[in-house]
Amino acid sequence: MGYERFIAKRYLLSKHKINFISIISFISITGITIGVAALIVVLSVFNGFGSLVTSFLMNFDPHLRVEYKIDTKAKNAEELNSLIKQLPDLKSYAPFVSGKVLVVSNQQTQVINLKGIDTASTEKVYNIKENIIYGNDDLVGVDGQAGVIIGLRLADELRTLVGDTITVISPEGIERVVSQFGMPNSAKFIVRGIFSSQNNEYDESLMFVPLEDAQYLLGYDVDIQGYDIKLNNSDNSFNAKDFLESKLDANTFEVNTWYDFHKELYSVMQIERWVAYILLSLIIAVATFNILGSLSMSVIEKKRDIGIMRSMGSQEKSILKIFMYEGLMIGVVGTLLGVILGYFICFLQLQYNIYPLDPTQYKIDSLPLEIRLSDFFYIAGVSLFLSLIASYIPAKRAAKVDALQAIKWE
Repeated sequence: MGYERFIAKRYLLSKHKINFISIISFISITGITIGVAALIVVLSVFNGFGSLVTSFLMNFDPHLRVEYKIDTKAKNAEELNSLIKQLPDLKSYAPFVSGKVLVVSNQQTQVINLKGIDTASTEKVYNIKENIIYGNDDLVGVDGQAGVIIGLRLADELRTLVGDTITVISPEGIERVVSQFGMPNSAKFIVRGIFSSQNNEYDESLMFVPLEDAQYLLGYDVDIQGYDIKLNNSDNSFNAKDFLESKLDANTFEVNTWYDFHKELYSVMQIERWVAYILLSLIIAVATFNILGSLSMSVIEKKRDIGIMRSMGSQEKSILKIFMYEGLMIGVVGTLLGVILGYFICFLQLQYNIYPLDPTQYKIDSLPLEIRLSDFFYIAGVSLFLSLIASYIPAKRAAKVDALQAIKWE
């Protein structure tokens, strides 16, 4: 029987009069529309900022990092290399060492993070070249003298330009200095390039040098600290981590993904996103209470119609369907209008930048937006679910109407 939808539509779109029930239904649609549109815009903004922050943080971060926990590097080198090459989505990988050092330049000193990388991997694993704003990413140079690549803020603190020479002093061997009156490990480097990663932490405290020089400074000799791994798709990092952890000894190796490097920040961003989703869903929930009210009054108003349909042979489930359809149609119309409005606002922002930002303060000139298909299903799903729940109570009440009592006085 297909008459349930027809009757529900006639009840909702009555042409001969506009009554209080119709007004409440209109308010319900408006509330759902506003709630859905707000959810789409806010979640798109959260997506945009999340992706932007992730891209900034991942400028120099690998997708995956494997580090040695104990001094068994030479023994496990071949095993580790073999496992890394088995990763299905592997793009490239490279050895590294890192540690804290003291940098001296123009009578300025700074404690920074020194990272020694394979000179052939600056593009394969790290996005250094595309972030260079002065100089280049050539750590060796035509003169063969070791060079460094430093962040813009660090260069400003050290009053250093491309071509200047800086001195790096390592804490390695401090014990020897105290007991034997020796000298700590130190080396001079030429500044080859200055980068801006849009990440203040990296720009003010990170320095890249050739791997061999970092091994000497930090006392690694010919050993390494671990491997930085780049995949074709960063989303596969978690599966790759699981694969490596299942094959490697947890007491010997530590495996981290790009998410683990800044886990606290990513977790807070995710929590904020879900809190916004839940709070804005309350707008839709309030709107669906109007559906419950309007349908309850509609059941009272249509009591005579219900009695007539029951006397003509309509089953309880048919009456239930009529009012469920009516409430669901309100939810569908409100959701559809909300989706159109929400994505239209996103389109205006993406196309015409209706909400600009100060790039000197935010590093970007417009409010970032990222539209995801999954958000559409989450938002539409919760809207229709709440509409369905709100429709069920009055529909169930309508289905229990006694036909004899409903038409007794007619």
